[in-house]
Amino acid sequence: MIGKKKIYIAGPLFSAGERAFNEKVALALAPYAEVFLPQRDGLVLADVIQAGIELDEAAAAVFECDINAVTACDVLLIVLDGRAVDEGAVFELGLAYAQKKICVGLQTDPRRLFAFGNNPMLTGALQRIVSDMDELVAWAKDWSGEAA
Repeated sequence: MIGKKKIYIAGPLFSAGERAFNEKVALALAPYAEVFLPQRDGLVLADVIQAGIELDEAAAAVFECDINAVTACDVLLIVLDGRAVDEGAVFELGLAYAQKKICVGLQTDPRRLFAFGNNPMLTGALQRIVSDMDELVAWAKDWSGEAA
């Protein structure tokens, strides 16, 4: 579909399980938006270094790639799972929020860093937190105005 809005998925991508979950999220959102998944569509630091680029240059390239992708998106979806949220994803959330993007959280994990829930700096930046894939798809369908 021409003119699809863009969603950036921010979340951890270091374990096979994290990458598989991210792919599942991207697949679920694909009927409703163009999805930027950093592990698939961006640069992964380990891969850039393995290609022979020095650490400082590789890190700068990854940073610039992700900054450009967040800037180009309409929505940032942050995966909030885990006891603590991935620090790179939190930075991306802050950037998207500062750019007045729609920011949505996906939290399928009941663990929270604080006994009272998520850090207020996270929840304050999010318009909505969904708790499972069905709720995420329902949100995406409503947001996009699409029927898949």
